Amino acid sequence: MAKEILFATGNQGKAKELKEAFKKAGVDLIVKTNADLDNPPEPIESGRTFEANAKIKAHELADFSGLPTIADDSGLIVDKLNGAPGVRSARYAGEAHNDAHNNAKLLAELGGVPENERTAKFNTTIVVSMPGHFDKDLVVTGQCEGKILSGPRGEDGFGYDPLFFVPEKGKTFAEMTTDEKNEISHRGRAVAKLIKELPEWFKQFD
Repeated sequence: MAKEILFATGNQGKAKELKEAFKKAGVDLIVKTNADLDNPPEPIESGRTFEANAKIKAHELADFSGLPTIADDSGLIVDKLNGAPGVRSARYAGEAHNDAHNNAKLLAELGGVPENERTAKFNTTIVVSMPGHFDKDLVVTGQCEGKILSGPRGEDGFGYDPLFFVPEKGKTFAEMTTDEKNEISHRGRAVAKLIKELPEWFKQFD
């Protein structure tokens, strides 16, 4: 019988991506999300790093559900802004997940900065936790290098995708197909590492 694993998220788009990646790689796991739980907690992401925030979510939801739990934290790191928006990427303009306001603030902060100095990278850190064994967390990270354009390009994606230009593809994330983006994105790279390391990680609990 396939094992169940919880993905600590309310974002069904992210959950679908993970399920498809698992299926493609032949990972025999049933992925549940917060939507499958009865009144799950909403962890406060008070960490100063992506890993700390992912661990807060993974530990709290693993304790609550009794299931091995995957959690991730992602964000945009802009060199000229000393790493901002970083862990505050979703709340950069003060409101959670308001993409338009966050993008407007980012463009304002980078006003007058020349193109060659607008370097940035996207980061995803994924943590997998087993209830009662938080000392054995699996942690993987993926990154994608790019730069911030002075205006949005592309219709797809979400968050900062229309502003994040990837030179090796000659496109922003918002101009790429899902497959193109998954191939080179921070999340795609982190998920690839996760798939590679997960079977071995599970063995220690058999």
